[in-house]
Amino acid sequence: MQRDPVCQMDVDEQTAAGQSTYQGKTFYFCSPGCREAFDKDPGQYVPKETDLLGRKTPSSQ
Repeated sequence: MQRDPVCQMDVDEQTAAGQSTYQGKTFYFCSPGCREAFDKDPGQYVPKETDLLGRKTPSSQ
């Protein structure tokens, strides 16, 4: 199971309504609407990885 990054619903990868890849990671969605919202602005739904000073960590650059 994966979590839909838009609505936070648990989604089975085998039966997901859609999927999208962002920064090398595949995200799964419960509905086409959630996938469309994600594709418009993925950065809004993917947490930014930062250190304690707010700098981007090497894995997120």
